[in-house]
Amino acid sequence: MELIHKYFPELTQEQYDKFGQMGELYQYWNTRVNVISRQDIDTLYERHILHSLGIAKVQPFKAGTTVLDVGTGGGFPGIPLAIMFPEAQFHLVDSIGKKIRVVQEIAQALGLDNVRAEQVRAEKLDDSYEFVVSRAVTRMLPFVGWVKKNINRNSFHELRNGILYLKGGDLAEELSELTQKARIYELSGFFTEEFFETKKVVYVPL
Repeated sequence: MELIHKYFPELTQEQYDKFGQMGELYQYWNTRVNVISRQDIDTLYERHILHSLGIAKVQPFKAGTTVLDVGTGGGFPGIPLAIMFPEAQFHLVDSIGKKIRVVQEIAQALGLDNVRAEQVRAEKLDDSYEFVVSRAVTRMLPFVGWVKKNINRNSFHELRNGILYLKGGDLAEELSELTQKARIYELSGFFTEEFFETKKVVYVPL
């Protein structure tokens, strides 16, 4: 929780309380359904919650924004972003039903009425959104192919509507496959912890 206070000092007490509850909820549910690796549960706030909030540093979501989280797994980055932006709407999808059930339980326990979690593959979705977010579920080229049909033209943010993708390592080869011009934001520019030295947000306008 110190990390949340350190990098987001402007949050309300209600938001801090919800971030605080996440630790206990994930400890509880991870013993029943393994949605986070055993070694990472002890670094939940750094490697999952704060990592997810790197997207918030790149592009804060305005009221009325619709966001799709593809391959959400245990609810990342969608649940931390939904706490951060209570006036935006989040659709969290994953192909694995037991993970979505955990996300539904956690969202309900946190009182997140701006979260909808569904077991479905992204390529089957017909809805449209301002932004699609994800954490390294596949290479960028197939991912863009899955979701480009779901980006609407209702652009009202600093960044044009598109993808905000959490990735690590050297991405030059992978991004060279895209016809779109991607922009890379180094998370080490926002967070000083060693974990973030190679972490990035890749923005692809669509």
